[in-house]
Amino acid sequence: MSSQWDEFPAIRETLEHWGLLPKGSPRSAVAELGIEARKVVTQESNPVEAVLRYLERHPAELIVLATHQREGRMRWLGKSVAEPVARRAAQMTLFIPGDSQGFVSAYDGSITLSRVLIPVANSPKPQPAIEAAARLVRRMNCPQGTFTLFHVGQSDTMPAVRCREVAGWNWTNKVQSGDVIQNIVDAGNEADLIVMATDGRNGFLDALRGSHSERVLRICATPLLTIHEESTVSESLR
Repeated sequence: MSSQWDEFPAIRETLEHWGLLPKGSPRSAVAELGIEARKVVTQESNPVEAVLRYLERHPAELIVLATHQREGRMRWLGKSVAEPVARRAAQMTLFIPGDSQGFVSAYDGSITLSRVLIPVANSPKPQPAIEAAARLVRRMNCPQGTFTLFHVGQSDTMPAVRCREVAGWNWTNKVQSGDVIQNIVDAGNEADLIVMATDGRNGFLDALRGSHSERVLRICATPLLTIHEESTVSESLR
């Protein structure tokens, strides 16, 4: 990790810019918002091992990783780091591609999240991804939008799932034939967020071909939230 503090995001300045703190607020003002912020520096040369060791000591409910950032701030969080961290940590992980604006505005903190794509198949089990998507938009107070359950195959091979009622949101199904990855990428480019389940057999960094989640991550510029099929969604998203 970088040893230069000025390479870290300026948390207070960002919160001030978003109107959550008045200008010139002291560090203690961040904690008064119910936020605990830590900036951690390590001298370890292997960023993957450094992050995993930190997570062992400080378990997280959600990991957020930037990808494709090979220059400037946090340059070490490139794909070669983000994917192995997510695979080995086995935690719910949000990937924000470097070319993406994301669904949270860096300018004012506003949230633009109304189109959520959830690719579904019989394996991995899609229900945790569906639960995570519903709880996320509720937690972020997104007023309205559409969840699209996207299946590449035939209508009779689409798995049966339970869809939670979310005020202002509707659920739609879309079935399409063809290449799985390309179809997900094409549909994902029209979404604000993709939510995908992973499993132990076809999880991150499959030795031969990579999981669907990882392959989508390498191509699509849309933020991707991954969750293990056996995971229980954190209470923080309920």
